[in-house]
Amino acid sequence: MVFANSQLLCRYFRRFTINSVIEKAIPVVQDVLEKLGYELVDVEYKSQYGDMHLTVFIASENGVSLDDCETVSNALDGPLDALDPTNGRPYHLDVSSPGLDRPFKTQRDFERNYGEKVEVKLFAPIKGTKVKQYEGTLVSRSDEAITIEVDGNQLVIENSLVALVRPYIEF
Repeated sequence: MVFANSQLLCRYFRRFTINSVIEKAIPVVQDVLEKLGYELVDVEYKSQYGDMHLTVFIASENGVSLDDCETVSNALDGPLDALDPTNGRPYHLDVSSPGLDRPFKTQRDFERNYGEKVEVKLFAPIKGTKVKQYEGTLVSRSDEAITIEVDGNQLVIENSLVALVRPYIEF
């Protein structure tokens, strides 16, 4: 029983540490990105290949190139070193575009994709249906709901039912 509790405690502190690093880093990252003309999409801090990685996802009206990622990475090095969000623990800084199929996380993600085809996955079906996934054109998103157009009809889905929304990619 003590072992189970210590595992639970380790998971709690790990989650707390990860959230703490991200919360410390976001204001500095946001400030640097605004000065460079990029938009912050997300920040992740997690273990990859045995090392900790702080990954900053950026967007730009013109898309994101490898040169953009390098520019942002170089601009973030000094401010993040000065901040030391990991309290001296080593990490790798990665800068990336969100990717084609990355779920929308911010209101700006939704706004940028109005009029585009999206995939919406639900936690549970809407009352009276058995469907947990929809493809349609993104019309709008508010604090209460997302609206998509499916086969010429507008479908309003409460945000509490939405597990994820991401671009629909046709192969």
